[in-house]
Amino acid sequence: MKEREICFLKVKNDYLNFLKKEEIYDKSKVLKINNLKRIYIPISFWIENKYKKKGSTLFLGFSGGQGSGKTTITGILKIILKKFFKRKICVSSIDDFYKSLKEREKMANNIHPLFQTRGVPGTHDTNLIMNFLRKVIKKKFKKFKLPKFDKSIDDRLEKKYWDNVKKKPEIVILEGWCVGAKPQKNSLINKPTNILEKNEDKNLIWRKYVNKKLKEEYKKIFSMIDHFIFIKIPNFKIVSKWRFLQEKKLEKKSKSKKKIMSYSEIKRFIMFYERITLQMLKDLSKSASIVVLLKKNHEIKKILFR
Repeated sequence: MKEREICFLKVKNDYLNFLKKEEIYDKSKVLKINNLKRIYIPISFWIENKYKKKGSTLFLGFSGGQGSGKTTITGILKIILKKFFKRKICVSSIDDFYKSLKEREKMANNIHPLFQTRGVPGTHDTNLIMNFLRKVIKKKFKKFKLPKFDKSIDDRLEKKYWDNVKKKPEIVILEGWCVGAKPQKNSLINKPTNILEKNEDKNLIWRKYVNKKLKEEYKKIFSMIDHFIFIKIPNFKIVSKWRFLQEKKLEKKSKSKKKIMSYSEIKRFIMFYERITLQMLKDLSKSASIVVLLKKNHEIKKILFR
């Protein structure tokens, strides 16, 4: 029996149970099985080969537009890499490294009011991210905690709720909407992308600060990543629809009913992400090691290996 077939039989039940837990009911079982065989298992084999080739901890960046399915896909890859390849894997979201609400309020007062809203480069605690990556690289590994951010309260959780990393990971996946984003030229920064930038960032302070962060701290972080996997959304307009579905999911999972966004709030919220998302569609479509192309109905059209 071929290795991929053995892998399929070994992970199938865990994979289907995970999709059930994630409340992905809108796809038929046939399609789910087909996706496992033609998408997720081939990507997992590619990751395993890259890990073997490197011979030490492999760092992967996983990005895509809001609501594109990053968390679900990384969850599936974790199942396969853990269950079949027996790899010690750590999946972390850049969202969990957002600065606290208090820190962003300080930024909003001192730099620009738009920094109250989480999302763009500059609103993450880059020191925390660098510390995480350095702790993984250390020859003498010591267990550590990974921060957790609760979007329903728009704040970082207390340390007692953070995740423990007890063993040195063989594969690290850092997922997030802006992972791998590159800074823009000044000529592009000058032109507003949407009404939010036009009306609320007239002096370009917010945009320029974000771009500066991409040139500096974020560039250092992303340079530590060996390979990027990019989910290419069909267009930016679809993001508000997908983000709304994500918000509904968040509402079901959340213990508190605070700060769940309405559709009009989402439309404004995603304007914060628009500039970088559009630039990433141009850049990572060419530079990522794997590009996952999505259809408008959220299904995977195909994958491109580079």
